[in-house]
Amino acid sequence: MDRLEAMAVLLQVVEQGNLSAAGRKLGVPLTTISRKLAELERHLGARLVLRSNRHVTLTEAGHAYVAASKRILAAVAEAEEAASGAFTAARGDLNITAPLVFGRLHVVPVVTEFLQIYPDIDIRLTLADRMLHLQDDHVDLALRIGTLPDSSLKAVRVGAVRRVVCASPGYLARHGTPVQPADLGQHQCVTFTGLITAERWTFQADVGEKSVQVRSRLAVNTAEAAIDAAIAGLGLTRVLSYQIAAAQSSGQLQTVLQPFEPAAVPVSLLFDGQSALPLKLRAFLDFAADRLRQRLSP
Repeated sequence: MDRLEAMAVLLQVVEQGNLSAAGRKLGVPLTTISRKLAELERHLGARLVLRSNRHVTLTEAGHAYVAASKRILAAVAEAEEAASGAFTAARGDLNITAPLVFGRLHVVPVVTEFLQIYPDIDIRLTLADRMLHLQDDHVDLALRIGTLPDSSLKAVRVGAVRRVVCASPGYLARHGTPVQPADLGQHQCVTFTGLITAERWTFQADVGEKSVQVRSRLAVNTAEAAIDAAIAGLGLTRVLSYQIAAAQSSGQLQTVLQPFEPAAVPVSLLFDGQSALPLKLRAFLDFAADRLRQRLSP
């Protein structure tokens, strides 16, 4: 039994959710997936997954083995990259992740320009508002918005964004412009559950910060939906400054309460700096950091 292959099969089964989907992803029959999984469990003398018609569930032993398998396969991939020249030439695959809207507006243009200059590097870009784990999800570089926790990871700061309150000119003409955060109690708001607490908005006060209860006429789970509702005149919403840059430039939205905005939120490129960086990652860091700083500059 090829244990590395068996580990890779197990990881695909877990990632895809069932044996059939894993077989389709790997391009092998369901019977092959089932046999390799059974051989691995027989070799270990432990049940790793509980099977049903629709999905698989990891056992306690399975959780531990999957975590170890990810580390082992990542180490093998790194060793192969080193042997094949990943540390002597800028080539190979890069896995990058970024928040959905920021990635579409800023990371995709930078990646597109980078790929035109580096023909021997391929990039897999995952845009998602959920936070991917660099090691467990095999991510080389993550763009993160927010204060970073202390960790062994390295970060390169490329700028900052602000939390802004905005509305359409039509809404402000009908309902008036709030002058201070307390005025929000007289307004209808569109709340976005992805940005801190949906129905309490925090502002800078004379001493520290102050949170204000807002009336949520509409609660949504994406920034795009909140922005669309605000453009349509439903009410005030609060999002990150880069998310409304286009709508603000076109006059569809206006920001309010600027003197009370909280401190800007840092934007960083995050990567594992514990070992030598492959040249493909160093090349992208050097290329992307300057360009993202230019795009985020006031």
